[in-house]
Amino acid sequence: MNPVHKMIPVLIHNGRPICESLVNIDEVWNDNSPLLPSDPFNRSHAKFWADYINKKIYILATKLWKTKGEAHAEAKKELISSFKLLEAELGDKPYFGGKTFGIPDIALIPFYSWFYTLEKFGNLSMNDEFPKLVTWGERCMKRESVSTSLPNQYETHDFILGLRKKLGIID
Repeated sequence: MNPVHKMIPVLIHNGRPICESLVNIDEVWNDNSPLLPSDPFNRSHAKFWADYINKKIYILATKLWKTKGEAHAEAKKELISSFKLLEAELGDKPYFGGKTFGIPDIALIPFYSWFYTLEKFGNLSMNDEFPKLVTWGERCMKRESVSTSLPNQYETHDFILGLRKKLGIID
């Protein structure tokens, strides 16, 4: 539903797509539960990481399951590097914003559903290589708004297998 980039995330609000929804999401829901910090520095920091996730992870994850050979190896290398950066940013905090679930968490949590797929197509172990991200994802999945919105990792894997078959990428 993103008419320009044809990518996720696109938020559907009242039946209408909000493209680049991470840029605008706080303007729609800020009254009940602020998703961005009020402090300008922390707000900018949160937007930076959400934008980083939005621009890097989807593209790299898609390249990982769509490509072979050198392109696949490069996507894996870049994805691992990106996840290491995100792990370092998360640190020992429960959420990227500290104690509160916010925009960077919203940007990354859909990819928790991809972790099993990334393991299979990337020949890696999310638990071993990115334990903080896995623990963070498990914590986020305890939130009703997250658990009721995302498919489980095996459904995502099956969906990607179907896409690979449809696109003729099956080994």
